[in-house]
Amino acid sequence: MTSFARFGVVGGGAWGTALAQLLAADGAPVLLWAREAEVTAAINAEHRNPLFLPGAPLSPSLRATGALADLAGLDALLIVVPVPYLRTVLADLPTDTAPLIFCSKGMEAGSFAFPVDIARALFPERPLAVLSGPTFAHEVAAGLPTAITLAAADPALADALARALARPHFRPYASTDMIGAEIGGAVKNILAIACGIVDGAGLGLNARAALISRGFAEMTRFGLARGAQAETLAGLAGLGDLVLTCTSSNSRNFALGQGLGRGESAAVLMRDRRTVAEGAFSAPVIAEAARAGGIDMPITDTVARLVAGETGVAQAIQALLSRPLRREGA
Repeated sequence: MTSFARFGVVGGGAWGTALAQLLAADGAPVLLWAREAEVTAAINAEHRNPLFLPGAPLSPSLRATGALADLAGLDALLIVVPVPYLRTVLADLPTDTAPLIFCSKGMEAGSFAFPVDIARALFPERPLAVLSGPTFAHEVAAGLPTAITLAAADPALADALARALARPHFRPYASTDMIGAEIGGAVKNILAIACGIVDGAGLGLNARAALISRGFAEMTRFGLARGAQAETLAGLAGLGDLVLTCTSSNSRNFALGQGLGRGESAAVLMRDRRTVAEGAFSAPVIAEAARAGGIDMPITDTVARLVAGETGVAQAIQALLSRPLRREGA
């Protein structure tokens, strides 16, 4: 199996830039594709990304391009493109055998497909993996200690990619459960919005703790129904990421929820393209998928309706609090 010495990153947002810097920090050559010309120009000329990751100095060995064709021949590609645009970008990738490591979190509208599902349809023979876990981009770029899940169906591929991505401060744990890693990453973003709403509305820490616990129950129900492993959902890619994003305004999803909790409009809060909250796009899709599968996800459904402007915060809270009492674990 290849040593995976030459990495490319597809996506020049905060997370894509942080991952590229992680891989290039020791002087290794890394090529990052970004859609925005101002991002590629700043990375190449100034070694920084002021649009999406301001304040983070970037290694001179990190280079940027606006042409996907330039990524041909690399050993592996990290895909960090928002899910609504993922299928279009993947269709234009160079055709080769380099593994694709998916770092985006969410589910595609209409198809109910996760990133790996989309890639399998386009590249049936290409090796695929998922990188997901409790991470803030600015901390990874700064070299702060981080642990994360690296999942691939082939255990040998998972181990090899984990070794290739590992750094003294960045510790990937190998797994074969790509489904669990993707579901944990997608659902926790929705729950982070809900926790932000609790904070913005001033409902207290008791309410936030209850919401995290009941939200984790939703994540588990949805994940197990779609073939995820309980251990993955209780690990870094599930519970670990959930705790991080539900307790800090550094999370874009939590920050969006705070604004909603204060009574601000979702449309206004989501206007800034530099702060995409993936949970806002995932919530209506996963809520619809849950209804289609007969899976009870009241918090997810409530967030979807709040983001769409179909209900207000006070009414949503009252609806959740007035649900019938039930046994814990149900």
